[in-house]
Amino acid sequence: MTLIEYMKTSQDPLQSGVIETFARTSPILQDMPFIDIEGAALPYNREQRLPGIAFRGLNEAYDESTGVVNPQVEKLKIMGGDADTDRALMKWEKNFEERRATDLDMKAKAAALYFTKCFFDGDESSDPRQFDGLNARLTGNQVITAGADGANLDQNLLDRTIAAVKGTPDALYMGKKMQRQITHLFRNSSIMSDTKDAFGKQVLTYAGVPIHLIEEDNDDNEILAFDETQGSSVGVCGSLYAVRFGAREFICGLQTEPLNTRDLGELQTKACFRSRIEWYVSIAVFQVKSAARLKGITVITGVN
Repeated sequence: MTLIEYMKTSQDPLQSGVIETFARTSPILQDMPFIDIEGAALPYNREQRLPGIAFRGLNEAYDESTGVVNPQVEKLKIMGGDADTDRALMKWEKNFEERRATDLDMKAKAAALYFTKCFFDGDESSDPRQFDGLNARLTGNQVITAGADGANLDQNLLDRTIAAVKGTPDALYMGKKMQRQITHLFRNSSIMSDTKDAFGKQVLTYAGVPIHLIEEDNDDNEILAFDETQGSSVGVCGSLYAVRFGAREFICGLQTEPLNTRDLGELQTKACFRSRIEWYVSIAVFQVKSAARLKGITVITGVN
């Protein structure tokens, strides 16, 4: 189930509040379902190619054909942090518990933004504490290049990216500047429309696929910025992503259990009250065509 669905069933108000903050802060965490697993890793098979099928005549045999699956193992990673509220604020502020809740909410927002960054840019080879994101996972036909030295976005590139995903993507993910490229191209086209997300917020759609904006990470750095290199276009290109989610079918999150929130009370070593968020989490790609990346996009002149 998604975090929003779990939030509706949780009996812990502290946990429910943090989960809601996660989902409101990150479109990825709003959209992606999670499955609970036992142990620290999940072995699974990723569907690569279906087996053949045919008609046969009387007394004829079928040609044997077996589908191709690639064994995978996804390890859970430990993500979290502590939120401390100084004991002196018990005397200085009217509602100390409200202040603690604010500190915890800020920590939850930071965690959601960090997870979102890792969903795209996570690289286990450079930091074993992270899980691999889409940039590390997507290869071959799932990566479409706008041009050898970068190129402006056009309808064919966007349609090819959507078509590279099996079925229909659940969303297109991009930064604000990338969305402006799209609205510039299709401002007067009926292919653009709008819908509402799980919280009732209005979002644009392209060919019926919602466009979800990915903004800054927990350090205020734009996650999907025009800072990539493609050929001779150095540090001026950007990417967008088409993603389909599905528990044990397409892309989904893995967890031991929903994220844990604990009130650790007053510390002995520091004049603070501490709350902790911790989550044993990763992602899995069960189908090779679960997502596609369009990279090497340059900014249209005058559309910043």
